[in-house]
Amino acid sequence: MAASALYACTKCTQRYPFEELSQGQQLCKECRIAHPIVKCTYCRSEFQQESKTNTICKKCAQNVKQFGTPKPCQYCNIIAAFIGTKCQRCTNSEKKYGPPQTCEQCKQQCAFDRKEEGRRKVDGKLLCWLCTLSYKRVLQKTKEQRKSLGSSHSNSSSSSLTEKDQHHSKHHHHHHHHHHRHSSSHHNHKSSATIQNETPKKKPKLESKPSNGDSSSINQSADSGGTDNFVLISQLKEEVTSLKRLLQQRDQAILEKDKKLTELKADFQYQESNLRTKMNSMEKAHKETVEQLQAKNRELLKQVAALSKGKKFDKSGSILTSP
Repeated sequence: MAASALYACTKCTQRYPFEELSQGQQLCKECRIAHPIVKCTYCRSEFQQESKTNTICKKCAQNVKQFGTPKPCQYCNIIAAFIGTKCQRCTNSEKKYGPPQTCEQCKQQCAFDRKEEGRRKVDGKLLCWLCTLSYKRVLQKTKEQRKSLGSSHSNSSSSSLTEKDQHHSKHHHHHHHHHHRHSSSHHNHKSSATIQNETPKKKPKLESKPSNGDSSSINQSADSGGTDNFVLISQLKEEVTSLKRLLQQRDQAILEKDKKLTELKADFQYQESNLRTKMNSMEKAHKETVEQLQAKNRELLKQVAALSKGKKFDKSGSILTSP
């Protein structure tokens, strides 16, 4: 029997059997663990992670350096609006397909009608970008599940045939050994009769085997029901993921608002402090002015008292003696 062909991993270039490599990237198990496919924290697109600390894709990393931290897109709520209020994906889609419509899955106003060509890939549904990816993943998983069910069914059929052959060979060997033993003891008539009697008894066991085919077909129908359940579970998981993402975006928006509120509070406190300082300085100036006026008033009262006694004053206010 010839050895099965080996295929190179696209990352480490070591050779493995084809079934051990991942379908999309053709990676071995070690490379899949070391460099998993993850979603970008900002734009949510998938990329191969180079290190555990690398959580954003290269494109978003460049945009962060150039434009700073992005804000949530006004359409899809994905935190990828580096320029303006819309992410690049929604901006391009709006130019190409017109204004966004309500997504049939997540009910957000972020689905762009890609007409026949785009809808055909998702069974004619009007879905946003994230829900389209989720739907395609569910379809892919369903196909893989059906393939694995088909292969397992064929393997079970062949194994049942193998078991049948083994049983038949065992029966034949037992029959031959039994016959030889009786012939050696010179009871030919008895041995032939025994063989004739035993053979019909053994046959029903051989004939009862094909019923396994029926049971496997029943199992297959049960498995197809399990496949439907798997699809439903996958869809629910995707919906939960979508809701978690939406909740995370809402939390992010709340944090942004809290940050803005904190900034406003700080600004208010600064303005209040400035106003308080200004009021204190005005109060101090007012107090000084009052004191000066009071001193001047006292001086004038002195002059009035002197005048009442008949004393004269020059222009500077000095008292002149009477002639």
